[in-house]
Amino acid sequence: MRVVTQQEFGGPEVLRVIETDRPAPGPTEVLVRVHAAGINPVDWKSRAHEVFMGEPPYTLGWDVSGVVEELGFGATGVDVGDEVLGMPLFPKQAAAYADYVVAPSRHFVRKPENLSHAEAAGLPLAGLTAWQALVDVANVRPGQRVLVDGAAGGVGHLAVQIAKARGAYVLGAASAPKHDFLRSIGVDEPLDYRDPAVTASEVDVLLAVVGPESTTRWLPAVRDSGIVVTVAAGGADGVRHRQVLVEPDQIGLTGLVGLIEKGQLKVHVEQAFTLEDVAKAHELGEGGRVVGKLVLNVL
Repeated sequence: MRVVTQQEFGGPEVLRVIETDRPAPGPTEVLVRVHAAGINPVDWKSRAHEVFMGEPPYTLGWDVSGVVEELGFGATGVDVGDEVLGMPLFPKQAAAYADYVVAPSRHFVRKPENLSHAEAAGLPLAGLTAWQALVDVANVRPGQRVLVDGAAGGVGHLAVQIAKARGAYVLGAASAPKHDFLRSIGVDEPLDYRDPAVTASEVDVLLAVVGPESTTRWLPAVRDSGIVVTVAAGGADGVRHRQVLVEPDQIGLTGLVGLIEKGQLKVHVEQAFTLEDVAKAHELGEGGRVVGKLVLNVL
């Protein structure tokens, strides 16, 4: 099978496609034929320097959409032939940039019929990050005001829709050219983060996915009784603050799939690349201009 690997830290040019043996599932694991793999900022951060997986060589990628080809002993929840999606093993190596992935069966859920493999590959890591932040940590409720920073990005555009599905009034921060997109996904009040005159107020939840400077930018908008949930590094003095690191979560995936089946959540894929063009995908992603998600079409 084909697999993307790297022998050293560095830029996109260190990524190489090689041939290797197909893995076999162990107890409670499944073998999934990968149709598409999602790309996330943690991928290029891990490519460039040590984040979670130690020293190379290793294979990047955690977002998987594909078809179950083989069950290991005792594996349950999915069957051979099922179309599935998942974010297995994070932050350990899942090796999704490959033709096949082996992972625990309960790190996957069945893919909705109204979702393409490319869209499904863009959902798990970004969607679970947003779900765990807004649902599990912040417990967003109807009528609350939720400010999503980086609202046009991978996590952000899904977070906006999750908050709307829970009845929130959503403020979304992005550059002005992206405001039409924000309105199309349900943002009630687009904010141009580049304009220092733009402010917000009376926010119950701030979801900060960009970084410390951006968190500081919107912190004055948060009520004293509010909460700041950060995905990137950085704290939030003076208010309740929780930092989230996404983890495999079948319950969260089931919730995301439910919203998709109801038409309340859509994954925006800006561009799909072949496995051989993975370096080009990383180069585009690192530029920070992507709306929604980038994916690799593997099959």
